[in-house]
Amino acid sequence: MSAAPSPAEIPYTIRRSARARRVRVNVHAHSGVEVVLPVRASERTAAAAVSELRPWIERRLREAREVRARVAARAGTVPYLGAPLELIPQPGRTRVHRTGERLLVPAEDPRPALERFYRRAARAEIAPRLDQATALTGASYSALDIRAQRTRWASCSPTGRMSFNWRLLLAPEHVLEYVVWHEVCHLEILDHSPRFWSLLERRWPGYRKDRDWLRRQGATLVL
Repeated sequence: MSAAPSPAEIPYTIRRSARARRVRVNVHAHSGVEVVLPVRASERTAAAAVSELRPWIERRLREAREVRARVAARAGTVPYLGAPLELIPQPGRTRVHRTGERLLVPAEDPRPALERFYRRAARAEIAPRLDQATALTGASYSALDIRAQRTRWASCSPTGRMSFNWRLLLAPEHVLEYVVWHEVCHLEILDHSPRFWSLLERRWPGYRKDRDWLRRQGATLVL
């Protein structure tokens, strides 16, 4: 990976991918601008893409600054299904323990231990919601996985295997429940056709509000 400034003075990194068929520009809330290039593309192609997309990139960078500000504003706490939990650092601790509205965490960087805590909690929170939703619809799923997908909040395979991102526990409870219902509807309709959205509307009325929340606030769901 190499770094270079664009003519518009927007810093970015370059990543080459054997899977890339065209130039792609990503703006990450926490790591900045990344240009993904096909293996044989020249670095001039990256500079041209950044220059051409400058208005869009600058808008996304402003949004990224707002995201980082919102994350920084919760210093000393982490969200859990819409409620703040206070972080209590304790020297020598290696595992997160919840007591009421407080989380006892390692005094050093607590994020690895916090992620393990949220992964365990995600299964405990999602499994009963998934079981209830499938019982109501008469559908069934084959397995439940808790993952840390970079670009997906959840997925449903053709065999009914469900995967959910543990970071959904950092969102309000109604957003998690929307994602559960979204995937349960995929047990019947795997695509995102009008039939799918109509089914989801019947089972989770007002889903658009929760979907839009994830689109706007998803980047804040980090530790």
